[in-house]
Amino acid sequence: MRSLLFAPGDSPSKMEKAAGSGADAVILDLEDSVAETNRPEARRLTAAFLQRRPRPRSPALWVRINPLNTPAALDDLVAVVAAAPDGVLLPKPDSAADVARLDHYLGALEAAAGLSGRPIAILPIATETPKSVFALGSYAGSSSRLAGLTWGAEDLPAAVGAATSRWADGGYTDLCRFARTVCLAGAAAAEVAPIETVYPAFRDLEGLRAYAVRGRQEGFTGMMAIHPAQVAVINEVFTPSGAELAHAQAVVDLFAANPGAGTLALDGKMLDAPHLKLARRLLAQAEGQ
Repeated sequence: MRSLLFAPGDSPSKMEKAAGSGADAVILDLEDSVAETNRPEARRLTAAFLQRRPRPRSPALWVRINPLNTPAALDDLVAVVAAAPDGVLLPKPDSAADVARLDHYLGALEAAAGLSGRPIAILPIATETPKSVFALGSYAGSSSRLAGLTWGAEDLPAAVGAATSRWADGGYTDLCRFARTVCLAGAAAAEVAPIETVYPAFRDLEGLRAYAVRGRQEGFTGMMAIHPAQVAVINEVFTPSGAELAHAQAVVDLFAANPGAGTLALDGKMLDAPHLKLARRLLAQAEGQ
């Protein structure tokens, strides 16, 4: 998934617009973008939206539920699981134990609904509580449903009493930089996709591009979006270019032609095992897209 676009679950028009935006996945939101008093209606509208688009879907349709430590989470799951969302975005987990718990709930609800085929996936927003930052290495092996790890720059600063997540120059505070870095490493440790967080200034497409390029260069494979206008830029940045793919294939072919070699030269540059690993990863990502 290169692009994951949020849409409020209580707005059929915005969900419809998001589904036609070109995003790889649309996240139908039952949490932050929906007022508590409107959640029952949002659940009904989200389930109906899912039911009108049976699997296999394009784009994929995910649902952000409420945190598992709130009663609303089970209400969300009961309302939408029978409509077979492609995945569940899990906010505010403290550790992989919350993923295992959600896996249990999903399995029971899928069985009750008679669902078969591909299980509903899980994507945790894995940095939104103080405890979560210390548990980002715990996700490996937590669930076969785990599709990736992503992070957020708003809830964690608020939880520790910080006044901001960014400085005047746009750079993250130390706390957010640390959470972002450890999320990236945690995803690699769990062998799942690392997904970059949103860029809030949705009218600043040049700033978005620079932010997305940096994220991709640092290892993120996709990014969340808050507005349909951001999707095209995100898709472009996270789609490998023809030149990148040609170079990656040349690296793979070179090592295949020289089995047992530790280092090789290509276009005047020395290559070794990490370069081969990156080349294979890039080709695998392109094949998945």
